[in-house]
Amino acid sequence: MTSVRDRAEDDRRELPVRPTDEDPLAAAASDLIGGPAGRWAMIGGHRWWNPLRLMVLVVIGMFALGMAQKASCYSSGWFQGSDVQYIHACYSDIPHLYAQRGFATDLVPYFDRIPDSVSGSSSIHYLEYPVLTGLFMEVASWFTPHGTAQHSAQIYWIVNSAMLMICAVVLVVCVSRTSRRRPWDGLFIALSPALALTATINWDLFAVALAAAGMMLWSRGRVVPAGVLIGLATAAKLYPVLLLAALFILCLRAGRMRQWSAAMSGALVAWLLVNLPVMLLAPNGWAQFYTFSRDRTTDYGSFWLIIMERTGNPLSGVNAYATALMLLLCAGIAALALYAPRRPRVGQIAFLVVAALVLCNKVYSPQYVLWLLPLAVLARPRWRDLLIWQGAEVLYFLGIWMRLAYVTGTKHHGLTADAYHLAVAAHLLGVLYLGALVVRDILLPEHDVLRQGGEDDPAGGVLDEADDVFVLGTLPHEPRHAA
Repeated sequence: MTSVRDRAEDDRRELPVRPTDEDPLAAAASDLIGGPAGRWAMIGGHRWWNPLRLMVLVVIGMFALGMAQKASCYSSGWFQGSDVQYIHACYSDIPHLYAQRGFATDLVPYFDRIPDSVSGSSSIHYLEYPVLTGLFMEVASWFTPHGTAQHSAQIYWIVNSAMLMICAVVLVVCVSRTSRRRPWDGLFIALSPALALTATINWDLFAVALAAAGMMLWSRGRVVPAGVLIGLATAAKLYPVLLLAALFILCLRAGRMRQWSAAMSGALVAWLLVNLPVMLLAPNGWAQFYTFSRDRTTDYGSFWLIIMERTGNPLSGVNAYATALMLLLCAGIAALALYAPRRPRVGQIAFLVVAALVLCNKVYSPQYVLWLLPLAVLARPRWRDLLIWQGAEVLYFLGIWMRLAYVTGTKHHGLTADAYHLAVAAHLLGVLYLGALVVRDILLPEHDVLRQGGEDDPAGGVLDEADDVFVLGTLPHEPRHAA
């Protein structure tokens, strides 16, 4: 018979996890609003003020603050052709590309060639974004009335911001629902300073929201719909394909390759449905994103730039170097996943593979932090560690704009190359710091906060509570359930 103690433990596992109960920083910060939540705070789900609705309101508020931070650029900074948009750290690609990629003149993305005089670059002949992101940009242009160049660009940014705000809400909802007992984890997203500062720089948040939705569906065991959404995310930005690689290695260890194949098939079909029409009807326009990414030289934010500028070596073979390093890191992550004493969680391996791309890439735009944001929350939902990482990313956010202000301005207000290298190093060290903690949690599962309650992998879906069937090495393997 089940003992009273066992029943109490089972009941405890069914209750939602309160951040103030398990996170020291959250408990200390709660003093500002009256202290930790009481025992009845999470009971009575019929009440309107549940965690999800509260977090949706918080992320809308933070997103609005991020838009307000761009106010000086909205009024004039984007249109003065000076370093004002960098000095005020309010730059955005969106209003500039409205004219430079032909949306202001109703050019059809991928099908209509962009004149060099409009694009401002002899290497940009067509829209250099993946197809689904191009559709997102085109739909926003449908709701942008033609007028003066400045006014139309402003409205285009507003329309895109409204659409991206919806993506931010979707992101919070998906992260909060990925782990059934941890609805408050979405608050990490809602209160993220990096999200507020970078959400309207570019269109990355669209792909991030799709990928997060795919991860949520995977956690519910819906492998085909999860694959479809990950495929759509890959059609909007290339990095989500790495999520399938992370799932592959975990499914290999758990003997769930049939489920992975189903997810992969869904992703491939979804990607082809979006890309194939453009690929067949406008092959040159479709290929622009891939050729631009291949031919792009070493750019801001990468450690390759630091090496190039400090040594004077042009690094003409940076594509090969970056690819080799990425493959090496992925091989190490795969070995870690297969040798670890306990199968790593989905969030942990997904974070590590995308972090490897961020570290190896030949460019790091400040909005790329959004790629890691939901994965970092799934990998290690600890306020202290996430805030340390976010602090490093905010330093880089300021550093890149101050560097561009120095380079483009006549008065050279901003950061010298040496100072900017320190900002890049802060970003790299922040990612490495969080990655090192995730690796430690994998090697020492007793440090993993998500497993201290006796659970296996709340985001694992078909992997949750699965027995291992393919493990390398001779390390002693723990049972699925903690003692």
